[in-house]
Amino acid sequence: MPKERGTTVIATNRRARHLYVVLDTVEAGICLVGNEVKSLRLGRASLVDAFAMVDDHEVWLHNLHIAEYAMGSWTNHPTRRTRKLLLHRSQIVRWEVRVRESGLSMVPLSLYFHDGLVKLELALVRGRKTWDRRRALAERDARREVERALSQHVKGRRR
Repeated sequence: MPKERGTTVIATNRRARHLYVVLDTVEAGICLVGNEVKSLRLGRASLVDAFAMVDDHEVWLHNLHIAEYAMGSWTNHPTRRTRKLLLHRSQIVRWEVRVRESGLSMVPLSLYFHDGLVKLELALVRGRKTWDRRRALAERDARREVERALSQHVKGRRR
């Protein structure tokens, strides 16, 4: 049987980029049990309320929702259990210090298959203020307007 190649996105946390300023990202493995991988292959996951915490020099992911596998039996997993993230010791220590000293948080941005293995893109983030969110939305809208006007101009249409 040929080995899987490439990257397939399972779930993304679009709200995280709106609510937080992303300072650093890292790719982490994730410990899964039972039918969780089968459920992920069907795209049945949600990162909406998920966050990570360092406990005893290990990184744990809380509130990741992986739906129960429909064909599973009594061996199905709890949907929102705490899962261990697999990172290098140096990465864990570096992020643990930054979280403790600076008051930053760890939030997952996306969950995906990379060459057949489930990976999680974990971000070190700082919360945005309300006025900062509004400014980011205004900048994005202004950028869209400029791109729209340029494409109209290139196509020869003028308003």
